[in-house]
Amino acid sequence: MAAVMRMPELAANTPEATLVEWLVAEGASVAAGDAIASAETAKATVDIEAEIGGHILRLVATPGSDVAVGAPLAVIGAEGESLAGLDLGADGPDGPATGAAPSLQAPGPAPDVPGIPARPEPTNAPGRQIGGRIFASPLARKLVRDEGLDLSELRGTGPGGRIVRRDVTAAVAKRAAAAPAAPPVRPTAPASTEPTATGHDIPHTRLRRAIASRLTESKQTAPHFYVRASARVDALLALREQINEHATSRISVNDLVVMAVAKAHQAMPRMNVIWTPDSVRQFDSVDIAVAVATADGLVTPVVRSVETMNVSALATATRDFAARARDSKLRPDELEGGSITVTNLGMYGTEDFAAIINPPQSSILAVGAARESVVVEESQCVVARTMRVTLSVDHRPIDGAVAAQWMQEFVALLESPLRIVT
Repeated sequence: MAAVMRMPELAANTPEATLVEWLVAEGASVAAGDAIASAETAKATVDIEAEIGGHILRLVATPGSDVAVGAPLAVIGAEGESLAGLDLGADGPDGPATGAAPSLQAPGPAPDVPGIPARPEPTNAPGRQIGGRIFASPLARKLVRDEGLDLSELRGTGPGGRIVRRDVTAAVAKRAAAAPAAPPVRPTAPASTEPTATGHDIPHTRLRRAIASRLTESKQTAPHFYVRASARVDALLALREQINEHATSRISVNDLVVMAVAKAHQAMPRMNVIWTPDSVRQFDSVDIAVAVATADGLVTPVVRSVETMNVSALATATRDFAARARDSKLRPDELEGGSITVTNLGMYGTEDFAAIINPPQSSILAVGAARESVVVEESQCVVARTMRVTLSVDHRPIDGAVAAQWMQEFVALLESPLRIVT
């Protein structure tokens, strides 16, 4: 019997998600657990899996639309099964999906079934819209913004008349070919003496809105204070080279820094806490978020129980997180938890910076580049490689003395790095 698949709750306290694209066509055969669509929440883009096996009888929700949790997404059943009698109404807590999805098959007549939105006919007309929305893939929309094109003027050749990458590429090539023949533009009015600025608006993504909201809340509600230090890292860098001579998984400086953070948290458990309305919550395991820069913004996947891992296992985990973060494949649960984040701008040559705490965490460590500098050693000036670090701390659960002792332990670990890996 045909079953209606509805939008699942992809993250805690997330009442809706944006359907990014369908990964299957109507009529396709799927097994339970197969990815059939991708959806974007405020934190990540997530694959939606089929709940049962069968054939995709109808794609209900529209790519690009906001779909409430519990609203219809698709109908799955036996090949050729009738859809009559299915209820695709607002069974979800916040109502139905925004609109019907375009067919991903060749156009053809579709029966009128009560309660099921009619299947729109594919077209490649410029500016194709349904309900005021132009259908385009996420990549095509990004390319349109980058090239300064008008989405409504493009001709869609993708499934159901959707604008895809090749359409944008063709438009860019056409513009470039026509540019030399374009007549010069002559002003029709005296030039203004007022300064002018040109530009274009880049619409906010859910991720960018979430970052803005979360960090604004952090600065407004968490009283930040900062602890800074410089560590000599010659021994740390030498140890990394030695490990990488024999390691199957290449180790980064940041991997050793994250391991040192875990060791420091074990030595100073009063740092492994977060603030809640009723208590200070202290954790038994050390879960550390690692900041990853993506094209859409910064994401912070959390490595669990770092204190139980060796440095090779940590390197493998962080590399996997980074790859999936850039492909928007992180699960929502991988972005939650932890008491501290490590953010490293050393690869960009940044020597010193301070970061904003990622709530509900209580601290964030900003790591700069290792640089040669002059230091005093036994009354003599010597050249050494040093690294500047800044710890931003929420003063509600953590006092200054605790943060200072933590920093003292952390720097000692960096300067005696064998303690990090043993």
